[in-house]
Amino acid sequence: MATAKPKKKNPRLASGRKRVRQDVKLNAANTSLRSKYRTAVKNVEKAVAAGDKDKARDLFAKAQSIVDTISDKGIFHKNKAARDKSRLSAKVKALALKPAPETATA
Repeated sequence: MATAKPKKKNPRLASGRKRVRQDVKLNAANTSLRSKYRTAVKNVEKAVAAGDKDKARDLFAKAQSIVDTISDKGIFHKNKAARDKSRLSAKVKALALKPAPETATA
């Protein structure tokens, strides 16, 4: 017969109970910011894939702000934030250097 997970005990001390309440709120806030970060990065990558230079540049500026915010709050390490910004920047710059597709006007 399989054993069930042991039931998690509630803290006895008032400070421990308060810490649990705080952790729930903090976890929700961090999860929301992490989701916002992923969405911002995904939007930049979609714009790059579509070849839309102006949109990619605008979205990259917004994504940079979000990445910095997440780094400052300690949700992601500052080096991860810098690495992600660098990679996104390289993609946007590569898109800017790519020649525009020529349309047949004949």
